[in-house]
Amino acid sequence: MGIEVAKSAGFCFGVDRAVKMVYAEIEKGGKVATFGPIIHNKDVVAELESKGVRIVNELSELQNDERLILRSHGVGRCIYEQLDEMGNEYIDATCPFVARIHKIVKEQSEQGKIILIAGDANHPEVDAIVKHCVGECYVFANEEELKEIFQKKIGFLKKKVAIVSQTTYNIIVWNKCVDIIPDTFKDVTEVFDTICNATSDRQTAAIELAKRSDVMIVIGGKHSSNTIKLFNVCSRYCPSYHIENSDELYEIDLTGASEIGVTAGASTPAYIIKEVILKMSEIQKNQEEEINFAEALEQSFKKIHTGERIKGTIVAVNNSEATVDIGTKHTGFISASELSSDPTKKPEDVVSVGDVVDLVVIKINDQDGIATLSKKKVDEMVGFDNIVKAMEEEKILEGTVQRAVKGGVIVLVDGIGVFVPASQTGLGRDEDIEKLVKQKVSLKLIDVIPQRRRAVGSIKLVAKAAREEAQKKFWEDAEIGKTYKGEVKSITNYGAFVDLGGIDGMVHVSELSWKRIKHPSEVVKVGDTLEVYIKELNQETGRISLGYKKAEDNPWQKFADSYKIGDVVKATIVSITPFGAFASIIDGVDGLIHISQIANQRVENVKDVLFQSARKLKLRSQNVILKTSV
Repeated sequence: MGIEVAKSAGFCFGVDRAVKMVYAEIEKGGKVATFGPIIHNKDVVAELESKGVRIVNELSELQNDERLILRSHGVGRCIYEQLDEMGNEYIDATCPFVARIHKIVKEQSEQGKIILIAGDANHPEVDAIVKHCVGECYVFANEEELKEIFQKKIGFLKKKVAIVSQTTYNIIVWNKCVDIIPDTFKDVTEVFDTICNATSDRQTAAIELAKRSDVMIVIGGKHSSNTIKLFNVCSRYCPSYHIENSDELYEIDLTGASEIGVTAGASTPAYIIKEVILKMSEIQKNQEEEINFAEALEQSFKKIHTGERIKGTIVAVNNSEATVDIGTKHTGFISASELSSDPTKKPEDVVSVGDVVDLVVIKINDQDGIATLSKKKVDEMVGFDNIVKAMEEEKILEGTVQRAVKGGVIVLVDGIGVFVPASQTGLGRDEDIEKLVKQKVSLKLIDVIPQRRRAVGSIKLVAKAAREEAQKKFWEDAEIGKTYKGEVKSITNYGAFVDLGGIDGMVHVSELSWKRIKHPSEVVKVGDTLEVYIKELNQETGRISLGYKKAEDNPWQKFADSYKIGDVVKATIVSITPFGAFASIIDGVDGLIHISQIANQRVENVKDVLFQSARKLKLRSQNVILKTSV
């Protein structure tokens, strides 16, 4: 017969912490009481009672000189207020993970949200959570009850909802509950995964063990919520037995069981688990070796140190942080600010459940069993190594301008902020540097100081190199008459400069239109795309003259193709002079009506005869001298 103990079994951090706090108070001397049984394990409770620890279920039972220990399940806000009024000294042994739920429900309910709590309404932990809500809240035991709440509580349509769970809630049922949230409410519902990491690990390990075992032995108090849930999940996969201690093994028939799995609830001390293992060894004489649970337990408590670089597995992600299994008694947390250097990224944009990531330990709190971690710092270490290498290899780097600062901008490259001075951005002196923010840019490093983890880069150098390469290619292919599409970069009084791809050419104002114009802005504006052709070029001076007007658009050619001498045309008088008037025949072609051709009689004043009105005119010559038709 083989016996295998689940990787996560027995005292969780919160319970272990609470029991140790009771023993610490016993050593101080004086009267000690616990608010209800410190844990759901009759053997541990009996031992504490033998040492003089009294259990009180109401504050009225507390004696004046007794110190009260609040158990790991936590209590409602009103208990703290009453204790402050009574004046009794009290020690708060509330599990930090339970206290975190108290904080969540208080903050969320103060924002006007309805709180939904997954758990056993009669459990002291759930009772305490309810009493930390300041508004409307409901408790549900399973997905059916949650579905009923959503169907009947129509008031949810007008409010936002926050969902939390008891720390020892069944992880399988929890996932089902999350899946049945109606689409109507998904946009207004925020889900907080508050199942204790140890609980989640314990249930997952028990399920995996149950799948490959013939029988499961689940050790823990008969009233222990998390032990009952362990028993329920194991029973899905193989015959399972819930016992409190080794004496109950004699009532179980293990005949024919070649592989036996053992797990234990959070309120089960290591010595009881060991007793069960030893008792099974005695009962089954053919067992080859005993499991040294104490040694296995000791291995799970390996040490970590501030500043140490470790690996961890992401087990949960929410809007503000990621929870990490780092293989020790600590639960690891990475805040959103320590996940990435990019403030626009949410935790779920950076990591996913199941990811194995490199981390740095920022802070350790052994008392609360919490390790504060940073992924960003590891990324910065790796990123800066890449920065140093890129400097040595003169590589061109890609990054995003994160923000403008005094004297320049910060570009995020591989998680490292590279400073680019304003003079190296490539912008003009009067241009607004803010317009670069959030833009993707290419840059080259011009200075790196490893000791200070400082890097300085230049966007201008990369742009200059690209421009020089483009210019070289242009001169290799350029020839008179070749056509290009380019963007208008700037406009002057005498023409427009067009970017041909790293090099600028100029379209003279006279080349922009067949009509007479006073300024290039009458035809083009900065940013326009023009199809131009090379008229002249000189590589030595770098001058490129461009043409824009097309021969087929020449109004004189259109005129010659459409009219001949003797044709009678309609024209519009556009200007009057002492010697005659100019009339527009087609757009871009004006003809002169000499004063002698305006009327059959002598004309003293052109205005007296022509009032800039449309007239029928007759062509007299190809120079477009017109005669009015009478």
